[in-house]
Amino acid sequence: MLKASRYPSFRAMLSARRANQEVVRVAGAHDAIGGRLAQEAGFDGIWASSLEISAARCLPDASILTMTEYLEAAARTQRAIGIPVLADVDTGYGNNLNVAHMVHEYEAAGITAICMEDKQFPKMNSFVDADHTLQDVEAVCSKIRVAKNAQHDDMFFIARTEALIDGLGMDEALNRCAAYTAAGADAVLIHSKASTNNEIVDFLGKWSGRAPVVVVPTTYPDWHIGDITRHGVAAVIYANQGLRATVTALKSTYAAILRSGHAADLEGKVATVAEIFELQRLLAWQQLESA
Repeated sequence: MLKASRYPSFRAMLSARRANQEVVRVAGAHDAIGGRLAQEAGFDGIWASSLEISAARCLPDASILTMTEYLEAAARTQRAIGIPVLADVDTGYGNNLNVAHMVHEYEAAGITAICMEDKQFPKMNSFVDADHTLQDVEAVCSKIRVAKNAQHDDMFFIARTEALIDGLGMDEALNRCAAYTAAGADAVLIHSKASTNNEIVDFLGKWSGRAPVVVVPTTYPDWHIGDITRHGVAAVIYANQGLRATVTALKSTYAAILRSGHAADLEGKVATVAEIFELQRLLAWQQLESA
């Protein structure tokens, strides 16, 4: 396995973008081919989404998969691409010792950024109508301190609060993010499932740039990158659009084959086998074989 230092640094990439007053744009992916396609499209990083990774196994995003299973998916993607993976690590997979172990394992796999949320274990996906009770603030801060003390390399740690998801209000969200950055978090992710960006814009105005902020505009998808930049956001994650597009494309393709009785009508509408070979870097592998 390559050493973690051989992999692209999320922190360095974020710093470079912010120096140019640019927002880091991250695409959700659950496998290496999705990550490679997002890189070719021009995204800056990949979100190893717990929703996408669990959905690819036809399982709910509800703390069912283990850390090892999530890490395997993130690491496979990172090995296949030249942009950094930002790994969704849910609530840290347990207590403080589990968090320390998680940091060691993700670093060893070449992952240079992680995002941990403040919900209680087991968590449920934020967009599910369910109880999203949060952990005590000090318990989360303790996990953050342990994670930062456990790291050997320059791991970028994003602390995600679900205070707005849980209906606890803006003051709670601000207080939690302030506590998390004081505990050592490098950035905060403020999450909302409102139908507009109003909550997030309000948060950004009151936060006043105390630390980098990451946003996830899933339920308010019309927020343009120009306006996101103007409000001082550090990074934006398009967390699940790739998965949703894949589901739509596969449903349409399979239905078309059964409806017509053949696959001829799909030619010209789907990727060629040659394009798959290119994504596989087949030529490079063939050259390696004949070296």
